Parts: sequence; C-alpha cells; structure tokens
Amino acid sequence: MASDSDWLAQWRRGALELCVLRILSDKMSYGYEIVALLSRLGPLAAGENTVYPLLRRLRNEGLLEAVMVESPKGPPRQYLQITAVGLEQLAARSVGWTELKDSVSRCLERGSEA
Repeated sequence: MASDSDWLAQWRRGALELCVLRILSDKMSYGYEIVALLSRLGPLAAGENTVYPLLRRLRNEGLLEAVMVESPKGPPRQYLQITAVGLEQLAARSVGWTELKDSVSRCLERGSEA
C-alpha cells in the first residue's frame, strides 16, 4: 500500500509541471527564481533537485526554450521562456486539470451521488 507521501508526491509532480508552464507564460525566468516562487506556494515548494530536471525535460519536449541574458551581477544567466507548443500544452493541461479537480471535488462532497 502506498504511503500518504507517495500519492501526494505523484500529484505534486503533475501539478508542478502545470504550474511551471503557467509561471513562464507570464514572463521568462531562470531556474532559481522559479524555485523561489514555488517555495512561496506551500505544498508546491520544490527544491532545485526537482525543478531543474523538470525544466530540462520541458526544454527537451520543446515546451520551453533557453535565452542567455547578461546579468549586472556576474555571468550571463540562462532564462527560460515558454514556446508556442508550450502555450498549447498549458491550455490543454489547464482544461484537464480543471476537469479532474472538479470531478474529485464532486466525489469528495457527494460520494456515490456525484
């Protein structure tokens, strides 16, 4: 039987991916900034060891692209921005998330009468 932390971790992984796409749909950002923002979102808090591989995978899938930006404090920084394909995926996954969330909420509220 899976522990509470196991199933929660599975849910978080999918939610993190959706939230990272949403965050980057507003403006380009760099990895550490994304980690810091997620840390302010309570249960979505994720460290660099979780976020950086996720960002790399999303880049490999063509949902994000990297842009080097000069930094006034040190070396150039790699910023990430969402691609057109990433925006399409964000829209589709947002609909899926909303449908799933609403269905689970109905079930939790009404049980077999959902």
